[in-house]
Amino acid sequence: MTEKQIIHWLLEGDVAIQYQVHRDLLGEDRSDIQLRIEEEGWGRQFLSARNPNGHWGERFYQPKWISTHYTLLDLRCLNPGRDNSVIRQTIALTLKNDKSNDGGIRLGPSTSDYSDVCVNGMFLNYASYFKTEEKSLHSVVDSLLKEIMPDGGFNCRTTRCGAKHSSLHSTISVLEGLTEFLKAGFGYRRTEIQKAIESAEEFLLIHRLYLSDRTGKIISDAFLKLHYPCRWKYDILRALDYFQYSGRAYDFRMNPALEILERKQNKAGTWNLSSAHPGQTHFLMEQSGKPSRWNTLRALRVLKNLK
Repeated sequence: MTEKQIIHWLLEGDVAIQYQVHRDLLGEDRSDIQLRIEEEGWGRQFLSARNPNGHWGERFYQPKWISTHYTLLDLRCLNPGRDNSVIRQTIALTLKNDKSNDGGIRLGPSTSDYSDVCVNGMFLNYASYFKTEEKSLHSVVDSLLKEIMPDGGFNCRTTRCGAKHSSLHSTISVLEGLTEFLKAGFGYRRTEIQKAIESAEEFLLIHRLYLSDRTGKIISDAFLKLHYPCRWKYDILRALDYFQYSGRAYDFRMNPALEILERKQNKAGTWNLSSAHPGQTHFLMEQSGKPSRWNTLRALRVLKNLK
């Protein structure tokens, strides 16, 4: 397909895809399309699955992937309007009832003493996007900044088994959360957050986004698969999409991942969807092994901004 044909194919997708294509690939402000995300397609399906108690699934984190936490993350990635009152009510309910003793968000009733770094990063991401009152997020920020590891990244296993090396999974989730907090215009501990972002980005770049900094070998073949939704899991497209979204300038250490991304492009100009992460879902947005509008959109905006 020609570039024009690929854009046309993308614009035949869900309204959330349409909005981001206009914004990220065509440079057009289409707030009229954004307003429809809550009322049509995937956005409406997610919102209609909300329970009368204000949550999705059984509780904040259970079960995967239909819990409140992962549904809110899915909704944030659709990029609906930031003022959705239903979503903001659920976030407020979570902040009221699910804070752990360390200031983060607990995963369940039996985990009151500590929270999870990955979940705190993802929570900060969607809570900031949906204009949550800044002061209520201060303790979440505090809990994250306490978890910076000597190598500059983050690892959720530090609270469970004393991990000594950062995790790409945890680091990308925290980066997305801290970056969204700053994009929301919040000022709390801003300088410290910026330094944490710089060190965490450097952690990713030292690893060329998927290679061991000690051996140069691929850390995990799963990092080279293009999943969507990403959930808590890391892959090179998620990392590259973070860098283009954050406004980070191109760095030569991104090249190995960029080259793999380009090699994965189909002859028709699209990118396929890898197999889904196992777990319950509200519905399937796309079919594994087939051309994916999500991956094609994300890959094209990465190549537009980082090449």
